[in-house]
Amino acid sequence: MNSPEDRGAPKFKVDENLPVQAAEALRHAGYDAVTVADQAMSGAPDNRLADVCRDEGRILVTLDLDFSNIQSYPPSSHPGIIVLRLSQQDTDHVLKALGAAIPCLAKEPLAGRLWVVDEHKIRIRA
Repeated sequence: MNSPEDRGAPKFKVDENLPVQAAEALRHAGYDAVTVADQAMSGAPDNRLADVCRDEGRILVTLDLDFSNIQSYPPSSHPGIIVLRLSQQDTDHVLKALGAAIPCLAKEPLAGRLWVVDEHKIRIRA
């Protein structure tokens, strides 16, 4: 079976507010994933991060609820945004929620979409 990378799969950028293991989980699933820290962008303003993700064709994965504002970050103008909206933000909880979402990445469109992932469901908005 081909890995996601072999199929021209989406690429991800993991925000600095997530544990580095989030990028590792995406890579383990066969995706190209880098962290904001990997690219020396820690502390960058949200709009700069969004611009870089767009320029690189990377889907942003973040806990930052500002990215769920479709007025500020219209999904159609981005390669994709995944916002983890969780009741707890400890490493284990975040990795469990992301791990549950990873199998859906290959089943639903990401480009031009906002995914809001919580403990019970994934909502997708175009």
